[in-house]
Amino acid sequence: MSETKVRYADLLPHEFRARLKARPVAYLPLGTLEWHGEHLPLGTDAIISEALFVRCARELGGIVLPPVHLGPDRIKPAGPGQTLIGMDYHESVEPARPLDGSCYWVSQGFFAALVDAILEQLRRAGFKAVVADGHGPSRGSWVSHLKEREERFGLTLIGVTGEMAQGWTSMMDHAARNETSLVMAVRPELPDLSQLSPDRAVAPVGVGWGGPKGDPRDASAAYGEACLAAAVKLVQRELDAKGV
Repeated sequence: MSETKVRYADLLPHEFRARLKARPVAYLPLGTLEWHGEHLPLGTDAIISEALFVRCARELGGIVLPPVHLGPDRIKPAGPGQTLIGMDYHESVEPARPLDGSCYWVSQGFFAALVDAILEQLRRAGFKAVVADGHGPSRGSWVSHLKEREERFGLTLIGVTGEMAQGWTSMMDHAARNETSLVMAVRPELPDLSQLSPDRAVAPVGVGWGGPKGDPRDASAAYGEACLAAAVKLVQRELDAKGV
């Protein structure tokens, strides 16, 4: 049996109309092309956020947009003609340097304009609500504009804020146990933990984690599945609470 089509780009017009009528919710995955340790693919942010939203759409209704692979992040100059972005100057990167494959940075202003354009088109297409999440700085930009954008576009907008943030289980570190487990759950052929040192005293380069419980070497597909299930339930709670 084939899986239910929920990706916007895959739908025929009559399929689009039916899904929109049933639940006019769009899911916007916020991704990047970014170093996520030697053990994870460069598209990790988009892979996780899209996979989560596909599950949401299949279980709760709605339509999944293509991931946005551009995003804002911290940035600083690093000599003539060179900048450091995001994890390039994380404490685990010594010396600080451009990490291989990172190719996503845009300014906060550009990202805001891009999201505005997407929302305008979603309103035109007939959606009533938009759920977005993914890459950390992109998540931060999204949630910081929710109320103003709701008023401007007349849409219900949902992001990981307030009480929802306290229990959120998707993309809560940078290539550590949570994100590594999520990729193992949704794309098991991609991660390669053998690229990490077995020496627990060696912190993986460019991996942001919160102590022993966050070590990517403790990741598992089973833990990733549990995180996905919990996140879907939180999205359902938010949609139901807002009457969408």
